[in-house]
Amino acid sequence: MNDINIGLEGVVVGTTAVSDVDGAAGRLSYRGVNIETLVHRPYLQVAWLLLYGAPPSPRQEQTLAHFLLEHRALAPHERDLLAALPVDTHPMRMLQGLIPVLDFSSRADMALPGGEDARRGLIVAARLPTLLAAWLRRRAGLGWPGTSNRLEPLQAFLVDLGGAEPRPDALAALQAAQILQMEHSYNAGTFAGRVVLSAQAPVESSVAASIGTLFGKLHGGADQAALEFARSIDGPGAADATVAEVLKSGGRIMGIGHREYQVTDPRARLLRPLAETLCAADPEHQRLFQTLVAIEESCRRRLEKPGKPLRANVEFYKGAVFHALGLPSDSFTAMFALARVWGYIAHALEFRPQSRLIRPRALYLAPGAPDGTLAGLQSGY
Repeated sequence: MNDINIGLEGVVVGTTAVSDVDGAAGRLSYRGVNIETLVHRPYLQVAWLLLYGAPPSPRQEQTLAHFLLEHRALAPHERDLLAALPVDTHPMRMLQGLIPVLDFSSRADMALPGGEDARRGLIVAARLPTLLAAWLRRRAGLGWPGTSNRLEPLQAFLVDLGGAEPRPDALAALQAAQILQMEHSYNAGTFAGRVVLSAQAPVESSVAASIGTLFGKLHGGADQAALEFARSIDGPGAADATVAEVLKSGGRIMGIGHREYQVTDPRARLLRPLAETLCAADPEHQRLFQTLVAIEESCRRRLEKPGKPLRANVEFYKGAVFHALGLPSDSFTAMFALARVWGYIAHALEFRPQSRLIRPRALYLAPGAPDGTLAGLQSGY
């Protein structure tokens, strides 16, 4: 039993050209382009690069933007489903539940590569921001959002959510944060989606499974947990004592460290100054950012080992950006899903043509047998 690798660390289970995570060097690239370059590119240019492996021409970028615009509005039955959900439903549960039952009829000619998986996947990508904006407005007692005619999807989301044009610095920070979390190789959510695709399920079922995995606190849900922990502390001066108390009781500080990166998470390195700049305009936001900094410094002092740097990951400072934009903390992981859906679709387009049913084997322990006694290898359909 001791040699079973339950977490599959280091086990190669496939190949991909979508992204590369170099944990030892602290580097991340999409399709061979470093994230430090991509974070300054337009949002849809990065999305196209992920999907199809090359930067888009101006015409291709416009085609993608118009397809998303044409499929952004909610169908009547989608509104009915939203209205029927209990108002305290977590946004991630709402997204996971509604994705498989979206209206996948085309409202525009499909002039994009990738066939049916691309068409259905891009309809999901188009509708997710509208679903989240509508859900947050419903919880706040507001009416249905209008469907913005902006071609830039994140600008449209902020307009649908709040009804006003976002400040340029706020939109730029949101675009950077979303680009940084579009894709991350064979993470838990992406692997779950590939398992679903391997059974020849439709792409929307794969995306729904991936989003369900993303909801976990050990995956995408760390952003909500990190921000709420910081908000529970009475300012940066109280951070060290609070961290000590949590660690003494056996608790974990979410958003600190990363299983893949032995050095700094490059996404966090880029996101932290964005968060600091965006939070500087408001004393409450600035205090929250300073508390996050104090938490990270306390964790480093208490947990860092020689030769093994310990730093915040992308989840840790991302919440400060979203909080400064006025988003509730339980929507942070849903915002993650709005970005990571591009990676899910890219993996679907890559994997489907050469997919094979993923069916690992398990060691069966017979009733009453001592732990570690091999009773048989289990396989089946």
